[in-house]
Amino acid sequence: MSATTTQMWSDDPAPLLRAGKGFRLDQVDPESTPGYAGGKKAGKKFLKERFSELDELQERLFAAHHDEEAGPAVLLVLQAMDTAGKGGIVRHVVGAVDPQGVELAAFKKPTKDELSHDFLWRIRSRVPGPGMIGVFDRSHYEDVLIGKVRALADEKEIERRYEAINDFEAELAEAGVRIVKVMLHISPDEQKDRLMERLDRPDKYWKYNPGDVDERLLWPDYMKAYQAVFERTSTKVAPWHVVPGNRKWYARLAVQRLLLNALEDIDPQWPAADFNIDVERERLAES
Repeated sequence: MSATTTQMWSDDPAPLLRAGKGFRLDQVDPESTPGYAGGKKAGKKFLKERFSELDELQERLFAAHHDEEAGPAVLLVLQAMDTAGKGGIVRHVVGAVDPQGVELAAFKKPTKDELSHDFLWRIRSRVPGPGMIGVFDRSHYEDVLIGKVRALADEKEIERRYEAINDFEAELAEAGVRIVKVMLHISPDEQKDRLMERLDRPDKYWKYNPGDVDERLLWPDYMKAYQAVFERTSTKVAPWHVVPGNRKWYARLAVQRLLLNALEDIDPQWPAADFNIDVERERLAES
């Protein structure tokens, strides 16, 4: 991290949030702010101060690689229970960069055509191209989370999917795609409050889905399913990061930092001119 960044982060949040060996989801406090030394007001200000840094790195990535057949890209995978704030991450973090360099995919219930293929078929077509930041608002992990909780697939098939996901993500990493996997972790009480707010505000009715309450009743099963996902698919090339999400400002700040880490590691450079600068300067002056 840069010297400016470390002024607010007491520690790099990435290792603190990583779901490594021995990780337990039930030991993560959704109210906590790992690695961050400030409060809400300072955090929101700090988020905005980093916009220019994120924007420049994204522009450099796009400028250097978007017209290549192969090259580095970043894929942000967002998973969470309903109301955890995935949309806020897209708007307040990813939304700080030039939209022409972003590819957003929101995976909903598979269509009949999609179900006729392997579960990764529809995912592969939405992998970000070189120079791009891709965002999966829900992802291939729906097929092992809902699949497991709702018994839409048997245990043998769920096991096959874990392995298929690991192979798929290793393939992406080998091709230069930097994968940032984030689970936004909120408490059931926080979710209840957020769902109730949607019922209290007419401008939020459109966001309320009665089916969210049905899924909410299965909360313990989903937590077990997420734990299994972390144990089976948090790998060296594509580790999971569990971000406490009760404090929206912190979740956005943490995901921003994870994206900055990925882009700084790629370290994209402005491409050199492929024309004679002096000649073009003269031509332009005479035009």
